[in-house]
Amino acid sequence: MSDVALRHPEKAHRPDNPAPPKPPWIRVKAPNSPEYRETRDLMRTLKLNTVCEEAACPNIGQCWKERHATVMILGSVCTRACTFCNVATGRPDPLDPHEPARVGEAVAKLCLNHIVVTSVDRDDLPDGGAGQFVRTIEAIRRDAPNTTVEVLTPDFLKKNGAIEAVVAARPDVFNHNLETVPRLYGEVRPGARYFASLRLLDRVKELDPAMFTKSGLMVGLGETKAEVLQVMDDLRAAHVDFLTIGQYLQPTPKHHRVDRFVTPDEFESYKQIAFGKGFLMVASSPLTRSSYLAGEDFAKLRAARAAQLAAAGT
Repeated sequence: MSDVALRHPEKAHRPDNPAPPKPPWIRVKAPNSPEYRETRDLMRTLKLNTVCEEAACPNIGQCWKERHATVMILGSVCTRACTFCNVATGRPDPLDPHEPARVGEAVAKLCLNHIVVTSVDRDDLPDGGAGQFVRTIEAIRRDAPNTTVEVLTPDFLKKNGAIEAVVAARPDVFNHNLETVPRLYGEVRPGARYFASLRLLDRVKELDPAMFTKSGLMVGLGETKAEVLQVMDDLRAAHVDFLTIGQYLQPTPKHHRVDRFVTPDEFESYKQIAFGKGFLMVASSPLTRSSYLAGEDFAKLRAARAAQLAAAGT
């Protein structure tokens, strides 16, 4: 059996979808800096998962060199089988009660200004893992009180009280990715519901209007420009502050095929349109990912809100 089938048994039956050759603007250098190795070794020592590795992020070399890491809690096995995602699907790991403390320790040792905490989907848990998010935020606040915290959560589908619990823990940014346009959900996110994800983001603002909200889209999956612009409108209707747009990259031949590589000029066009629609912050480029340069972008986001409030005279 192939490595893909061993790691992703749910993907073994999928037909191969050879990816088209990558254009020059997509290629990145292999990671090999001393800082990269130190960050990797710390994560190994503390037995922490990172979405940087699990999702095969192309920016891992740059981010880990700069000691930026996105920690993935709730284990390394997901209960969903999204066709774009490289995270393993199957029977989830037992919930680790010591995981939040190890995350807090890692954040303190790396001296991070900003940390992104994400997770696998845990449909098997009564709260979808919300409690572990809360405990992780609390551990970071205890061990690294000056670090700002961004959570990138699953959709907590049919998990009553989960959103409310995470918002009450007061992360600095609440991020949940829509990932793609509604028409492609059946192919790309078969276990998710577009309007449930949109409602999550709207609910966060209902609970705490001052909390920054963020969402992300992949392009190159077969969506049209008109569909992308409609998603922007939907997100603004939900009062989302920050939008990220990046190129979908196919992890293996068993994953959803890349429909096309969107050009840098198109990404810049999306960026300008999104700012025109009222987003406070937009990151749009071929290599943009939800957590890429998250700390720098959070500083820009806060500055943009401050300028907005000053202009409004409040």
